[in-house]
Amino acid sequence: MPTQHDRTVPPANGSPQRGLAATTFAVLRRHRRTLAGATARLVGLSGLAGLLMTAAIFALAWPLFTRMRNQRIWYHHVEDPYLHDHTDLALVALYTLPLFLLLLGTCSAALQTVCSRAVAAGSRESSKGGWSRAVVSARLRPVLAVYALRGLIVWPLPLLVAAVANSFTGLHLDTDEQVLERGSWPYTLVEASPAVAVFAAVLLRLALALAPAAAADGLGPRAALRRSWSLTWTRAGTVRVLALALPLAALTAGVLRLVVQLALPLRPLVRSLLEQATGNFFAAYYAGILAPVIVGVLVTAAVTLPVTFTVFAALHDRLRSPRTCFRA
Repeated sequence: MPTQHDRTVPPANGSPQRGLAATTFAVLRRHRRTLAGATARLVGLSGLAGLLMTAAIFALAWPLFTRMRNQRIWYHHVEDPYLHDHTDLALVALYTLPLFLLLLGTCSAALQTVCSRAVAAGSRESSKGGWSRAVVSARLRPVLAVYALRGLIVWPLPLLVAAVANSFTGLHLDTDEQVLERGSWPYTLVEASPAVAVFAAVLLRLALALAPAAAADGLGPRAALRRSWSLTWTRAGTVRVLALALPLAALTAGVLRLVVQLALPLRPLVRSLLEQATGNFFAAYYAGILAPVIVGVLVTAAVTLPVTFTVFAALHDRLRSPRTCFRA
C-alpha cells in the first residue's frame, strides 16, 4: 500500500494540463522571492560576464576593425565604392562561440537547479532541506554534466550533415566539377538532408528535455538522460512535452522579438558613442548591432527561463509519480 509520503496519482478524468499549470504557478508564487533573486543574480552575472567577454573579443579583433577603416578611407580617396568583407569577423565569432555557450549553459544549469529544487521543496521535501545551498551546489555539477552530454548527443548530427551536404551542393563549387547534377533527385535529397537532420535533432532534444530536472532530483547524468528518454517516449509523456515545448518556444521567440524591437533605439546611441570614443566606424557599427540583441537575450532569459525550468521540473515530477506509487 502507498505510504503517507507518496503522492496520489491525478485522477484520470481530471485535466492534467490544468493541474500542471496550477502546480507551476503555485511553486512560482510560493518561492517568488527566492526564484526572483536567483534569476536576477544569475542573469545579471551572465550579462556582466558576457559584456566583459565581448569587450575582450572586440579588443582582440581591433586590428580587423582598423584594417577595414583604412580600406574604407582608401576607397573613398580613390572614389570607388567599398564593400567590406566580414569573413574574418565571422570566423572570430565562430571561434569564440563556445565561450558564450559555456557561460549561458552554466547560468542556465544553475537557474534550472534552483527551479527544480523549488518544485521538490513543494512536493516531497521540506523547504529547509530543499533550499540549502549545499544541496543546490551538489546538484549543480550533475545538471552541468547533463547539459554537456545532451549537447554532444543532439547537435553533432545536424552539423555533420550540413557540412557534408555543403561539400556536395555548396555554391562555392563549379557546376562542371560537382558530383551531383543540379536539379537531379540525388542533389535535391542531399540539399534537403540538413533540414531533416535538424528536425531529428529537435525531436531528440525534446526527448531529453526532462534530463536536467532528473539530475537535479538526485540522479547521475547518464541515469537522468535515460529517465528523460523513458518518460518522454510514452503516450502521456510525448503529448505533454510537446504541449509545453511548443507554446514556450513561441513565447520565448515572441518576447525576444518584442524586446529587441523595443531596444532598437540603443543601436544609434551605442554606435555614436563608441565611434566618438574610438574613431572607428566599423567597431561602433557592430557594437550597435549587438546591443539590442544582448538586451533582448537577457530580458527574455529573465522572463521565460524561470517559468520554463519550473514547468519542466513539475512535469518530470508528475510523470514519475505514477511509477513511484506503483513501486510503493
